[in-house]
Amino acid sequence: MKNEATYWITLAHLPKWGIGKINGLIVRFFHDEKISIEEFFNLSETVWSERYQLTPTDILDLQNAKSELPNNAFFAENLLSQGYDLLPITSPEYSPTLKQNLKATQSPSLLYVKGNKQILKELSIAIVGSREADGKSLEFADNIARLASKEYKVVVSGFAKGVDKQALDSAIKYKGQSIIVLPQGITTFNSGFKTYYKQIVDGDVLVLSTFPPKAGWSVPLAMARNPIIYGLADEIYVAESSEKGGTWAGVVDGLRKGRKIYVRQPDPGEKNANVALIQKGAKPVDFNGNEILNSGYSEQSVVSSLVTDATVSLENIPDKILRVLTGKSLSLNEILEKGQLNLTAGKLASIIKGMESVQSVRNGKTTKYLLKSTRPEPEQKELF
Repeated sequence: MKNEATYWITLAHLPKWGIGKINGLIVRFFHDEKISIEEFFNLSETVWSERYQLTPTDILDLQNAKSELPNNAFFAENLLSQGYDLLPITSPEYSPTLKQNLKATQSPSLLYVKGNKQILKELSIAIVGSREADGKSLEFADNIARLASKEYKVVVSGFAKGVDKQALDSAIKYKGQSIIVLPQGITTFNSGFKTYYKQIVDGDVLVLSTFPPKAGWSVPLAMARNPIIYGLADEIYVAESSEKGGTWAGVVDGLRKGRKIYVRQPDPGEKNANVALIQKGAKPVDFNGNEILNSGYSEQSVVSSLVTDATVSLENIPDKILRVLTGKSLSLNEILEKGQLNLTAGKLASIIKGMESVQSVRNGKTTKYLLKSTRPEPEQKELF
């Protein structure tokens, strides 16, 4: 693996190449041509062009990447000597759940891990939620982690404060197993390795990163990590979400991809977006994670939870929005005018967020809203 690790580091972090493009190339040389990554890098530019239809720019990118091979060879040797493992997407040890959920366009080409790799093959759940969550939401995360550990399910954690950290700590408390998905490079997690040294050595915690090993924490990396958390999980439980941020974005994206996502049914009076996510298609669950049938949530209940001005009539607001959007793409102000709605633009935006049938599209500096297409998304190619 030592020699191949050098090439995988080089390919996985090609500047300006997206995951889909890199994985598409891997499918061609590894799956179709049955050659190793080292053999691919040693092919001539003519073969790259004629057999793999690579453009002159692509070939230049690969040639520039090859100049980094000596440095990456030293780096790979150093990583392996410190107990890190590198799992390319072609490895039998790579998470099958991740490949199944993210498909060819989004599955990371290379995973950096430390700990018990067998954890990647076990049934798993992600318990996600707001960084600011407390009280009921943290209790829910603790209880779901307890039940998961009892059933030998791995708890996937993004290691953020709030719900993520509670889920991880609870899984450890209840003698379960966990995957820590880092928002940074794996070699920058020094304090974490010290904190969870025993659990890693005992085989109960696996630390995982998809970013260059020396990359520090950043907001973009934290956001890019979220799909990996969802992708590694067979089941997803949401303790609490606001109307924006990583949890909201992750759930909406997961629902769009057809994932079944469970959201804690909030108590009356709670100030969060759990009801809005349930209305979008997430499944309401009780404190033990059991699905609640006939919860009674509807677009009208979402509107009622968002609009409190006594001068506003709640009746048929979603219907009016759908009517004015039929066959049109409109801004918030245009919807307010055409629908004769006595709302602020902010309240209207919150209501639309809870309407599964409406989507937003950026048009220059203006956001337009329109009815979603009913056409299904094209199927993505399976990886290996």
